[in-house]
Amino acid sequence: MPVALQAGLWGLLSGSALLIGAVVGWFAPLSQRVIAAIMAFGAGVLISALSFELIDEAWRHGGVGPVAGGFLGGAAVYTLLNRWLAASGAKHRKRSEAVHRDKDREQCPSNGNALALGALLDGIPESIVIGVGLLKGGAGGLVAAGAVFLSNLPEGLSSAAGMRKEGRSAAYVFGLWAAIAASAGIAAWFGNIAFAGLAPAWVATIQAVAAGAILAMIVDTMVPEAFEGTRDYAGFIAVAGFLVAFLLSRWKG
Repeated sequence: MPVALQAGLWGLLSGSALLIGAVVGWFAPLSQRVIAAIMAFGAGVLISALSFELIDEAWRHGGVGPVAGGFLGGAAVYTLLNRWLAASGAKHRKRSEAVHRDKDREQCPSNGNALALGALLDGIPESIVIGVGLLKGGAGGLVAAGAVFLSNLPEGLSSAAGMRKEGRSAAYVFGLWAAIAASAGIAAWFGNIAFAGLAPAWVATIQAVAAGAILAMIVDTMVPEAFEGTRDYAGFIAVAGFLVAFLLSRWKG
């Protein structure tokens, strides 16, 4: 099977967690503690993936310029877009609670369409990670796909609850997340093809951009949810996720 097609399928699998989360959130919501533990573990895995599969690779092929510029640039672009989405109602898109605290709800009411746009914003750099990780036939893209899958579950859960409160139908909610899941697969497939023909310096720059955006996303959206649900155990669970991903990345080669 062509590597690009593999990347697309893994991207589709990681994006399908949004749909799975929406179905669970619609019919049988999980406890916040369980989802927060999944989030903490996924955050650790993602940090490991961006450290060893993106930044390290970018450093070896591009040096300090592409790494520093891309890393900060990716974080800056993500932060600006995330602030705009937060003001539109996607501030808590990775929260597993169906109803947030009163103060947060008053300051930033939930909006289903903004949640969907937030999922797309998060998914762009994540899909790049998956596509790039599979370029050389390694397991890096598979590790990233697993981490993205874990981080997407709470997003689907919270979105389903929010859209249901808005009066959206089940067909609308599930259709929307199915489309976003498909877009994740397409993005991973396209990213793999696009990166395959670029010069190493350009690949390094885009890798660093993706890594910066993902790290900003982890701190802005995943860490607060993980800590709120697991408290003093969040750090340990994240470290466990980091270690598992690191061992898998070493085992691949």
